[in-house]
Amino acid sequence: MSNLAVDPRILALCEKVTAKRPRALIDFLLKHGECSTEDLNELGYDHPPRVAGDVKEAGIPIVMTRDRVSAKTGRKIGVYRFGNPDDIRAGRIDGRKPFSKAFKALLVARYGARDAFTQEALEPRYLQIDHRVPYQVAGDAAFSEERPEDYMLLDASSQRAKSWSCENCRNARVDLDVEVCRTCFWASPEAYTHVALEEVRRLDIEWRGAEVETFDRLRARAAREGMSVAALVKRLLQG
Repeated sequence: MSNLAVDPRILALCEKVTAKRPRALIDFLLKHGECSTEDLNELGYDHPPRVAGDVKEAGIPIVMTRDRVSAKTGRKIGVYRFGNPDDIRAGRIDGRKPFSKAFKALLVARYGARDAFTQEALEPRYLQIDHRVPYQVAGDAAFSEERPEDYMLLDASSQRAKSWSCENCRNARVDLDVEVCRTCFWASPEAYTHVALEEVRRLDIEWRGAEVETFDRLRARAAREGMSVAALVKRLLQG
């Protein structure tokens, strides 16, 4: 597939992307027309949804289907392609805007140097700024550094978990309802009614220092009883 076969509106956005990760998917699509999750793995990216998310955040419509069977596993795998250029929406043309150092300092002062989901205390350099409502739903048009409440601080692991869940959520892929996102755990862990549209409640617990001994006892007991630590804790809480 040559560049001439790509809609000029999409090409114009592709030309603006310089970051290595989204550039890898864009260049593959421009050359081959489609890119599977296995193709991205071979390019060195083990989290394809995050790569596709980077491209979407640049305002470029991307669609994913599962219409290819892996020659390695015999299972269906995801395949990315450029989407309909008519899906380009206002507020996306220039992609994600960078955050200032002062804004990150403001968020650390507001929330503390903690991951929003686990509440683990971390050095600020390990925390990343993330939109509470996914960028692919609202775009930069809905956000401003003057509204710190629209953002959260996450470590890399939490950001990957949120990205994967949102990538597979119908609201983030199809409905694009900002208010639905705002009531999700991934946007508002402090007060939420669902997790990616499912009626779920989460509790992340961390054992530190002298508390580790308690966790080790729980883990040993869970192993003896043939269950996960989470299942054991739930049973104990239920009395």
